[in-house]
Amino acid sequence: MTKRRRAMVWGIAVLVVLAALGGGIAAVQAGQRGANAPERLSLTGSTAMAPLIQEAAKNYSAAHPNVTTTVTEGGSAEGFTAVSDGRASFGMSDIFAEEKDGVVPNNLVDHKIAVVGIVPIVNKRLGVKTITTTALRLIFAGQYTNWRQVGGPDMPITIINRAEGSGTRTSFDRQVLHGTEPKTGLEQESSAKARAMVASTPGAISYLALSDLDDSVAPVYIDGIKPSAANIETGTWPLWAYEHLYVKGKPTLAEVRFIQYLQSAKVQKSLVTKMGYLPIKNMKVERTADGQLNDVRP
Repeated sequence: MTKRRRAMVWGIAVLVVLAALGGGIAAVQAGQRGANAPERLSLTGSTAMAPLIQEAAKNYSAAHPNVTTTVTEGGSAEGFTAVSDGRASFGMSDIFAEEKDGVVPNNLVDHKIAVVGIVPIVNKRLGVKTITTTALRLIFAGQYTNWRQVGGPDMPITIINRAEGSGTRTSFDRQVLHGTEPKTGLEQESSAKARAMVASTPGAISYLALSDLDDSVAPVYIDGIKPSAANIETGTWPLWAYEHLYVKGKPTLAEVRFIQYLQSAKVQKSLVTKMGYLPIKNMKVERTADGQLNDVRP
């Protein structure tokens, strides 16, 4: 090979290496720009799930200043509608998409974030501390109308339901009424409003997420069973639901990262339990979309 030809080959090789290095640097820089690019995540739906997601989103945005999150309530039905219409990144729900009429589950991808217990509540002055499964069903079906029918005082029963579209209501109706038509009664659009109405109404009964329970109302045991985390985990307490985040189609990278954060051991073992929810991995039983309860396989 002549000296001139060797010089040409060497020059071409140098150019190839420089081009490769330049491409690599550009890719890294692009990746860095992508990692720091502003991202917006919007979540809407379940009022029972909202407190957990609001706190988690606040912590996440503090650690990731480029990510802006907005969390709004409106019920599980609104969560499905908003994510299906593209108005929200995530739909928050207390029920499976298969449980909601009008929702096309094939278009949505489910990510289970936590478990929440559902507990009947009564006015604190009532004095009723436990009730049978059958009596609870007969109350919400409208067949029992006075508390003396379940061993309580001679006082009319005032039923306060969650509004149509509430995932908590759907779960409660399915797990308590088992197909029996619920009695038409007063309705409240959020757990907080239902709790406040029970607290101010003698003879009132409603239900809410265990995470929303406070000392303004009295929880009611079912068949003498306490609504505790330990009893929910084993399925001994019958009323509970998953807290779902639904995404339409393939999630974006920002959505994947947020889901991974919520499902991380750090969040599950600290924030989830601190706020009255249960980590998914603590459950010894699992519930399918059609309501079947199975033991969790090891």
